[in-house]
Amino acid sequence: MIAVGIFTGYYPYTLAETIERAKKDGMSCVQLDLEFKDIDLSQGNITKEKANKVRDAFRDANLPIVAISAYTNLTHPEPGKREKNIAYIKEILAHARDFGTPYVVSETGTYNVESDWLYDPKNSTEEAYQEFKAIATDLAKFAYDHDAVFLIENYVNNIIGSVDQTARLLQEINHPGLGLLLDPTNYFDDSNIDDVDPTIEKIFHVLDDKIKIAHAKDCKRAEDTREKFGDGSAEHNSFRGAGAVELPGAGLGVLNYNLYLKRLAKNHPNIPIIIEHIDESDIPRAKKFVDDTLKKEGV
Repeated sequence: MIAVGIFTGYYPYTLAETIERAKKDGMSCVQLDLEFKDIDLSQGNITKEKANKVRDAFRDANLPIVAISAYTNLTHPEPGKREKNIAYIKEILAHARDFGTPYVVSETGTYNVESDWLYDPKNSTEEAYQEFKAIATDLAKFAYDHDAVFLIENYVNNIIGSVDQTARLLQEINHPGLGLLLDPTNYFDDSNIDDVDPTIEKIFHVLDDKIKIAHAKDCKRAEDTREKFGDGSAEHNSFRGAGAVELPGAGLGVLNYNLYLKRLAKNHPNIPIIIEHIDESDIPRAKKFVDDTLKKEGV
């Protein structure tokens, strides 16, 4: 049975209140955002003791932490910023097991200096691919040495955007310290937003064996191509898309959720799926939509 969870960052409160609200909303697990009003888990301030406190609180609530958010621009064009971002990922990877999960997630980066979510022409070059590949290889090895796994989450505006690019990276590195956070909506742009089902089928045909965690949001053609944001305590929680495709909450777009969840469950029957891209007031609706679709598909 697929477990349904949520990013903790949609509850911008203390550790105890975050857990209370996630339980009230019927969540079975969480992806951990390192942001609580009563615990400083910012870069340079993570300790084993703090991590264990967070882990134990979620364990006591029977609400497993299945992954940790570490979204940052790993190919930031400013060298000092890039070095700091990579160090941030490594700090979290080194403490991942202290939080109770091996999985740490980040996007694949962009050369755009204005936003982590905007495209830059250099993103599509072989130079960019090789640069990110070297970073991902280093992080995979570092993760493995710390009994963790670095999960990439592609996005069409970043360096690793398409199904083929994602497959190439995972095949060429092919390391136990590297895996995939699956979000099918991240593969859609103007070229394929009208071909949802074939794209979903290709994702699972090519990438299925690398999937560790799944996400639940939606996609549709954008009327406004500018960056869009909703509520959320971190940028990755509030982002709603940029360019030809916007990314609303699950059930508010054109993604074929019946097909997505059916294909996901075939080889990953107990995988966690994490709800995102919603405001706190929309959590009950999104949760019901995902639950109802899972029940309809018998997974």
